[in-house]
Amino acid sequence: MRTAGSIIWVLLLAACSAPRTPSNEGNAASIPPEQTNSVVAEPVANEPETSQPRDEAPTHPCMTQDGEAVTHKLKALGTEPFWAAEVEGRCVTYKTPEDQQGTRVWTHVDTGPQGPVWNGALRGRQFQLIVRPAAPPGCSDGMSDKTYPMDAELRVDGEIRKGCAEPL
Repeated sequence: MRTAGSIIWVLLLAACSAPRTPSNEGNAASIPPEQTNSVVAEPVANEPETSQPRDEAPTHPCMTQDGEAVTHKLKALGTEPFWAAEVEGRCVTYKTPEDQQGTRVWTHVDTGPQGPVWNGALRGRQFQLIVRPAAPPGCSDGMSDKTYPMDAELRVDGEIRKGCAEPL
């Protein structure tokens, strides 16, 4: 009896200490959006990993859409309420004073009549960032003397928020 109990204990211990591989972890956050049916937001820390040969162009999921390169890099911000959005390709990291690390929003970039539009979802609601050239003398954030070359409009949490943007 003691031998059978020892064997079962060894088998259980071996099963619990088996090395974890990507195939048995089941981490849905590491699946690029192209492999899912919806556009979702995820914390910045869960950014999908990609590997690429040194002689090829970047293939990060943020920098491609429908097999084409997406090269947008800009920063948008607004006040009252304070918000910021850092755009890298089709990924938008949305930040607020309550979420200073930000939340990555996977979007689909569309070409609007005056500039790009990033469409996605955040917490199950519409997330849309619209950027267009600012009328002279430029966009003011209302807090500093700095002027920005672009106007920004953010639709999030059922609100429309105005702001400014600039390329990075």
